Amino acid sequence: QVQLVESGGGLVQAGGSLRLSCAASGRSLGTYVLAWFRQAPGKEREFVAAIRWSGGSPSYADSVKGRFTMSRDNVKTTVYLQLNSLKVEETAVYYCAAAPFVVSWSRSSDYSYWGQGTQVTVSS
Repeated sequence: QVQLVESGGGLVQAGGSLRLSCAASGRSLGTYVLAWFRQAPGKEREFVAAIRWSGGSPSYADSVKGRFTMSRDNVKTTVYLQLNSLKVEETAVYYCAAAPFVVSWSRSSDYSYWGQGTQVTVSS
């Protein structure tokens, strides 16, 4: 079992920044893939970014490339998502997810573990 706890959401003006955190616990992450998804009201859950815990560069949705940055801290077993130049339409609940084996990093059904989510609200 892996437990994921997100934090860092809040209210920010368009063009502003936030940093989300996802603290993982329960077992060694080894070759796990950790990801961020988001879900806006009335919309499907959407892939944002993912990273393999054992190493390598993150992968991003085209819509966030150049503005969002995902990173990890192996000591704290935490992944982060830096959100810059936020847009009103990016208001959503942001979820952290993890899985030991993922076929498609952007497919939410491939992930076994989910956090409770953190609300990001971007005002105009």
